[in-house]
Amino acid sequence: MPALMQTESLQRLRWVGRLEAISFLLLLGVAMPLKYLMDMPVATKVAGWGHGVLFMLYIVLVLQAAVEYRFKRTLTAGLFIAAFVPFGPFVAERHLNDFE
Repeated sequence: MPALMQTESLQRLRWVGRLEAISFLLLLGVAMPLKYLMDMPVATKVAGWGHGVLFMLYIVLVLQAAVEYRFKRTLTAGLFIAAFVPFGPFVAERHLNDFE
């Protein structure tokens, strides 16, 4: 695969990872308090739906990059786990620098 294509797949993974992390933080820090403190359950429906789509896209892109770049299992597992931790994709992104 051409180097440009590989770089684009890593860039997509980085951007979706950032968006997924931000959506998770918005879900936890804004939508959940609105739901439970202000009785506004629609906030979690909207933020949760957006986060869910970004989460699934992030997982697909991790799998794609793992195949293309032949990530070690520990790196792939770390990228998956990062999606479940607030700020996780921001921290995990540093490990992708070795592949450019």
